[in-house]
Amino acid sequence: MKCEEIHDVMPDLASGLMDVTPEIGSHLAECGVCTGKLEEFRQTMALLDEWKVPEPSPYFDVRLQARLREEMAKPQAGWMAWLRRPVLAAALTVLIGVGIGLFLTNDDGMYKPGRDVVAVVETPASAEPGSAVSDLQSLENNHDLYADFDLLDDLQVQHDVVANP
Repeated sequence: MKCEEIHDVMPDLASGLMDVTPEIGSHLAECGVCTGKLEEFRQTMALLDEWKVPEPSPYFDVRLQARLREEMAKPQAGWMAWLRRPVLAAALTVLIGVGIGLFLTNDDGMYKPGRDVVAVVETPASAEPGSAVSDLQSLENNHDLYADFDLLDDLQVQHDVVANP
């Protein structure tokens, strides 16, 4: 047998839970280190056998019961007690992120930088849609919108330059 195998069973040998086999006995006869450790284990076990457990105080049970009643009388935390500040902070961060994402996207779900204001073209209800009268009314009511068509012309020029260098 090897010393490692003896070290594994040494507590059982010292406490008497395991008998000394012929293999273990021959190893202990040859190895002084293992014999010394086994003797130290036996001395430690003998000291532990002599040790007496101190008796608890006669009032231990009374004090324990009083403490348990105090703890039970404390107001119980609600179902949200497990939810601490880090969880709330993470949830608030997610809500703020979703809010900003919804604010920056337009109706088709695409983010378009620089398009902060959505123009609404008003169609008058008095004229038939598609007639010349309704087109003139639309031009008159949405003059400010159509006046900014120069921006669209500039975008078209930039697109043509990029597409055809």
